[in-house]
Amino acid sequence: MKRQNTILGIAALLSVFTLNSNAQVGQPFIHDPSTIVKCDGKYYTFGTGGGGLISEDGWNWHSGAQRPGGGAAPDAMKVGDRYLIVYGSTGGGLGGGHAGRINTMWNTTLDPQSPDFKFTEAVEIASSEIDEDCDAIDPSVLLDPTTGRMWVSYGTYYGFIRIVEIDPKTGERVKGNVAKDIAIDCEASALIYRNGWYYLLGTHGTCCDGVNSTYNIVVGRSRNVLGPYLDNVGRDMLKGGGRMVIAAGDRKTGAGHFGRYVEEEGVEKMSFHWEADYDQGGRSVLAIRPLLWKNDWPYAGELFKEGTYEIESERRGYALELAVDFVRQQGGRGMFGGGATAGPQAIEEQSLIDVYEKWPKDNIDVRIGDYMFRPHQKWTVTAVPEAGGYLGGQYYKITIAGTKRALAATADREVITVPQYTGAAEQLWRIEQLTDGTYRIMPKEVPGCDEELVLMSSGDSTPSLGKFDFSSDNYKWNFRNH
Repeated sequence: MKRQNTILGIAALLSVFTLNSNAQVGQPFIHDPSTIVKCDGKYYTFGTGGGGLISEDGWNWHSGAQRPGGGAAPDAMKVGDRYLIVYGSTGGGLGGGHAGRINTMWNTTLDPQSPDFKFTEAVEIASSEIDEDCDAIDPSVLLDPTTGRMWVSYGTYYGFIRIVEIDPKTGERVKGNVAKDIAIDCEASALIYRNGWYYLLGTHGTCCDGVNSTYNIVVGRSRNVLGPYLDNVGRDMLKGGGRMVIAAGDRKTGAGHFGRYVEEEGVEKMSFHWEADYDQGGRSVLAIRPLLWKNDWPYAGELFKEGTYEIESERRGYALELAVDFVRQQGGRGMFGGGATAGPQAIEEQSLIDVYEKWPKDNIDVRIGDYMFRPHQKWTVTAVPEAGGYLGGQYYKITIAGTKRALAATADREVITVPQYTGAAEQLWRIEQLTDGTYRIMPKEVPGCDEELVLMSSGDSTPSLGKFDFSSDNYKWNFRNH
C-alpha cells in the first residue's frame, strides 16, 4: 500500500439490480486484503489496520476477523494445522520515511470466538531504514510445493520488491539469508507457483485516492523463485516489466493486492480489492474473480452475468434442451438454380407461443442436441439473492426463457425440468468459470445425496449428474448469448 498526496420504471430497477448483482454482499469493506484462508468452514481475509472480514459461505461478508499488530497489508496461509500471518508494521509513509518492518506470527485458529484463539509474539523477518531503496511493507508468503521452502516478498514503489527466505516451521528468517531485489515499479506483490513456474504479481499504479486510484495487477514469471521474472514479451520486472492481469472495469477502479485460492483442480479464484466501487460510495471493497490460465499465464475471469443463453456442452458442442417433439418451422427451403423473381424475405424465429401448448404440463426430461435457436433450447439464468452463495458467486435459477419451467436435480442423480420454480435447493445452481474459461454447473443440493455433483454430458445426447473431473470435457459447459 502506497499513500498518495411503470415498465420503464421496472426496467430501470432491473438494470440497477443487474449492475450490483455480482458484487460481494454484506459489508465487504476492506483495504489491502490478504489471501483468503478457510478455517473451520468459514472464510477469512485480513486487511490494513488489524481487522478483517469473515464469511460463512464466501459470498456474504462481514467484519470480525482479528489480528494484533496493526500495520498494513497482511498475508495469510495455512501451514499444517496452524495459520501464519505476515504483515508490515510500518513503512509506505505509515511510519514516516522508508523505515519499515515485516513480521510473522502464528495461531492455531482464526476464529476470534474460539478458546484456542491466541497469536504468538511477532517475529521480525525483514526491515528497511529511512534512507533505504526499499520499503518493508506489503508482504506475501509462498510455501514452495516442490521444495518445502518458504519465501516472503515485500516492498513498494519507493524502491525495490525484495524476497527473503523464512523457516516454514518457525516463521523466522533463515539464518544468513540475504534479501534479493526481484522487481521495481510496483507494490503489493504476491508469489505463487504453478506447473513449473514461479509467478510474481505486482500492483502497479497509484492507490489510496478513491475513484482516482490507478492500481492494476501485473505479472511476470520465472523458473527460479529468485527470478528473473519476465513478462509475456520478455521484459524483466526488475526493469519495470509486467503483463496485465486485471485493471479497472464494471464501475470499479484500483485493482490491487492479489491472492490465489485453489478449490480443486480446474477451479481457482483470485481475490483482491477495488480501491473504489462506484456503487458502494467509492469505498474500497473485497473482490473475487475466477482465475483463468492460458499458455501458463494467469488471467482474471469474468463473474457470471444473468441473461438468456444456449447452454452448450464442451463434449461435442451440442445444446442442453427440453426433451420435447421437434416442431417444424414454415418457410426457408433453399432454391436450387434460378426462377425466383422476388428478393429474399426475412423469416421470424420460432416463438414460444408456437410450441408451448404442445409441451407436457408436468415434469419434462432434458437432453442434448443440435442448437437451432428454438424455444426449448433457450435458458434464462437469474440470480436468487436470498439463496446465499459460495466463494465469489451466488446461486441462480435456470428456466426455459419466457416460462417458469425450471431445471432441477433429482434423487436418482439425473436432471429434469419442473413446471414451476419453487426455490427448492435442487433448483438452485452454482455456476463457476473454470481455469480454461469453460464453466461447471452444480446444483446446491441433490436430494438424498451428500456428495457434490455437477451437470455432466454422459453421452452426446444425455445429460446427467456426476463427480466433477476437470480432465474430462464431459463436465464442462459454455454459455452462448446468440
